[in-house]
Amino acid sequence: MRAKVVTVSDGVIAGTRDDLSGRVLQDLLEERGFEVVERLAIADGRELVAETLRRICRDFHGLVVTTGGTGFSERDQTPEGTRDVLERLAPGFSELIRASSPLGALSRGVAGTVGRSLVINVPGSPKAARESIEAVFDLVGHALALMIDGRATHPDSSGGAASPTG
Repeated sequence: MRAKVVTVSDGVIAGTRDDLSGRVLQDLLEERGFEVVERLAIADGRELVAETLRRICRDFHGLVVTTGGTGFSERDQTPEGTRDVLERLAPGFSELIRASSPLGALSRGVAGTVGRSLVINVPGSPKAARESIEAVFDLVGHALALMIDGRATHPDSSGGAASPTG
């Protein structure tokens, strides 16, 4: 499975902050068997997020994780830019992420699909980014498989294979 990580941070772009959450996500994804084929940082802002997601999702099948810009400051526009390009929402991912931490309710992140890419917004702190992606890891591979072949088998609650999706 392939992945791309996008850090959305004015501070990282200005060189006043290290991209710790991007590094944490890349390491965690690689530990879980993903090949991180692109990692980049962009400034905050709705239009730049949307433009970047359109570009990096084009002809890409895999996971795209954005980190940063999901809070309440004026420049936090990652969810709005993401919504501008999502073709189908996947609110269950965002709900699991918000439920994974006592501070999760402060994240406005969204998730969904763009072509054959699954896009997930996570918060910008390294700890919150890790907790968020860990909350949905067990579902990501299955979601990506369904995007390739809608007949992929759903796991049953006991961990075994169940019937194909219909």
